[in-house]
Amino acid sequence: MRLPPRLAHGGNPLASNHITLVWLRRDLRLEDQPALHAAAARGGAVVPVYIHAPGEEGAWPQGGASRWWLHHSLEALAADLEALGSRLVIRTGPSSATLDALINETGADAVYWNRLYEPEAIARDKGIKAALSKRGIEARSFNGSLLVEPPEFFNKQGGAWKVFTPFFKAAARDIDPGTPLPRVERLPAPAAWPAGESVASLGLLPRIDWAGGMRAAWRPGEAGAQKQLDRFADGCVEAYKRDRDKPQLVATSRLSPHLHFGEISPRSALAAVQESPYAESSGAQHFISEMYWREFAHYLLYHFPETTVSPLRPEFEAFPWHDDPEAQRAWQRGRTGYPLVDAGMRELWETGWMHNRVRMVVASFLVKHLLIPWQQGAAWFWVALVDADLANNTLGWQWTAGCGADAAPYFRVFNPVLQGQKFDPEGEYIARYVPELAALPAKYRHEPWLADEITLRAAGVALGETYPHRIVEHGEARDAALAAYQAIKGR
Repeated sequence: MRLPPRLAHGGNPLASNHITLVWLRRDLRLEDQPALHAAAARGGAVVPVYIHAPGEEGAWPQGGASRWWLHHSLEALAADLEALGSRLVIRTGPSSATLDALINETGADAVYWNRLYEPEAIARDKGIKAALSKRGIEARSFNGSLLVEPPEFFNKQGGAWKVFTPFFKAAARDIDPGTPLPRVERLPAPAAWPAGESVASLGLLPRIDWAGGMRAAWRPGEAGAQKQLDRFADGCVEAYKRDRDKPQLVATSRLSPHLHFGEISPRSALAAVQESPYAESSGAQHFISEMYWREFAHYLLYHFPETTVSPLRPEFEAFPWHDDPEAQRAWQRGRTGYPLVDAGMRELWETGWMHNRVRMVVASFLVKHLLIPWQQGAAWFWVALVDADLANNTLGWQWTAGCGADAAPYFRVFNPVLQGQKFDPEGEYIARYVPELAALPAKYRHEPWLADEITLRAAGVALGETYPHRIVEHGEARDAALAAYQAIKGR
């Protein structure tokens, strides 16, 4: 049999002029997608690729909640690409070798991607870009996930920013994030597609289905992200500053997992709020500042990559932390005896998410009431959160522990009872996630140990049986935390 001319001269049956691989990672969307836009503008066929490379996750492999989200996000993106006449090619294996194989199979002469900023990702991507360029393959990366590029933004002294407020003021004044790119509507397909795997074959879903609460709470994918943004920008944003700390309300954007997986870009979220009827409200302005807190987290991780496991303030290396597995398990399971703390930890386990005010309270409880290292808390959040993001997780825990950039002072110890009374005065949030206390009068939901036996029995509460006794007493724990801080103060 006579071979086609291209094969007779060593050609490839899938190859054509200008084939671009678009290597997708945490940018699982079609709107404001710089790499896809650039590939389409280049001309020729575009092959969207997702590479499952769990061996490249370094010290922070994806937790179960994130894996569940990724499964559904990939399915949503695959369906959206199919609707355009395109396809998501999924492969498993080392990123560099897998890209090489796809280049050989397709005859691609370019690979485009949007940048990631975690330490392991930066090192890997630099190596891949150098190797591709050496082969004569065009390798281009784009900013698709941040408003502020960390390598390009410094203070007046030429150093990295360590305090949020001046960082925010300078970034908002000096950096124009630009206008979001329109949704990609057409991606030219290759003459033939390279083989790929199914999303299901990646094994991202749990073998025992524990994700019912997450299914009820979330809709992963770009359409789900846009629905959350529309809900927030069309109404909630006006009252955001007033209501954002009330966990019983749906008053926050709930965009964090969508932003992490790149189902929506920060530029799109910012533009939607700035273009809403409430753009000049205090709520909108406060939301914008919170978006820049996310930027600050990624900025800090880029410039101080060691902070994922080590305190930015070195004196905290000598902090006298406790090793208390029993107390740590009680905290993880929502069995501390403090209703607001327990409600937060149970919300986390049920939905894969926790209200931000409550995140601060439960984190403070772990590191200051129990004196358990913040790294242990960060590791648990990483496993359990659908929005587990290395930069945000690191910033949040170091901020609470008082050992990071622009951190809350260590001597600021949240009182979980007062926090609940202030932000959830009727105990509605507690009743939702700690239902064994729901029949108590509201004034006792935050401190059931103050209720008399008649009231407890009437509500079906038996302290130490149906609901645990407090594992520590607040005043004593606060004193111990302050004494521990004094031990390292001045180092």
